[in-house]
Amino acid sequence: MAKSFQNLVDLKGFLDDKVEQYNRPGFIENDPISIPHRFTKKQDIEIAGLFAAILAWGQRVTIINNCNELLEKMDQAPYDFILHHKEPDLKKFESFKHRTFNSTDLFYFLTFLKSYYSSHNSLERLFLVDHDDETIEKGLINFHHQFFSLPDYPARTRKHIATPERKSACKRVNMFLRWMVRNDKRGVDFGIWKTLLPGQLVCPVDLHVERVARKLKLITRKQVDWQTALELTNQLRKFDPKDPVKYDFALFGLGIEEKF
Repeated sequence: MAKSFQNLVDLKGFLDDKVEQYNRPGFIENDPISIPHRFTKKQDIEIAGLFAAILAWGQRVTIINNCNELLEKMDQAPYDFILHHKEPDLKKFESFKHRTFNSTDLFYFLTFLKSYYSSHNSLERLFLVDHDDETIEKGLINFHHQFFSLPDYPARTRKHIATPERKSACKRVNMFLRWMVRNDKRGVDFGIWKTLLPGQLVCPVDLHVERVARKLKLITRKQVDWQTALELTNQLRKFDPKDPVKYDFALFGLGIEEKF
């Protein structure tokens, strides 16, 4: 599918139509966001959402199946399991694996989350930035530092939590933040975090979004890194400065559904 646009107004109109098309509950079923949508308690949504986002690479069917397996081992009550599990309860996770994410990584995630939720009621505070900060960048860096603040964390696990400090585009964490922060009452994103602003979010850049964004001349940077994610988000702010990441629906939908 090839399409050219005379100006930004035409492109905005096209993308707005695609947001309308894909930002609806019918989008949920085949997407990793279906995993946290099973829950209503805030902490369950956060935990299921974090795992669904962190495991979101590869085929969507495999991602969803492996997240289902993980939550089944948590008795479909992730927050309760995180808070109250004992050492013997972890044995059933020893064989868990998704791509390069294995039981070593999972055990550290469970250890950190238990430690954290024992004294805090939401992951949101790990990402907080000032309201005059243009983006969530400092929040992503702080999250990475705090997540690996426990002694003796496995060095191999660091690769599963991206950070702008390593110039990563942080696709999966940015997707998680979109889910938690955006609150447009359309039934897809949750909007359960109220302190971060949608305008501070950075667009997740996966292979589909990257391809479509290049065709639409929204990004010019050759590699895909943190600066690329910022370049795309800055372009999307021209269309909606208060909610640029809503266009993730348009770009991803064009890429994966329409093979744009």
